[in-house]
Amino acid sequence: MAAITSIVRIWTGAVRTEDRDDYVQYITGTGIDAYRTTPGNLDAWLLTRDLGDGRTEVTTVSRWESMEAVKRFAGSEPTLAVFYPEDDRYLIERDLHVRHYEQRG
Repeated sequence: MAAITSIVRIWTGAVRTEDRDDYVQYITGTGIDAYRTTPGNLDAWLLTRDLGDGRTEVTTVSRWESMEAVKRFAGSEPTLAVFYPEDDRYLIERDLHVRHYEQRG
């Protein structure tokens, strides 16, 4: 049986394509920075995908040593998404929950 090597946390939302670059800069300085500075974070990425209809999908992916490390970032309810003050200005769609996966290889 393969051992768990990390916990992967994934969240997805969408912004207007015209706001993409501003949102990327904003979330890099808030959420991605918060991921990377939380003890137990292994790495974090911000991914974008233009949908061609005026929306850009935004996905954050982070890897963690354990669920306890995730809780240091997300709090006692780690399946709930973490939002920041300016998110309402940018996000036109958002997952309210995140997905966690066990990395096994």
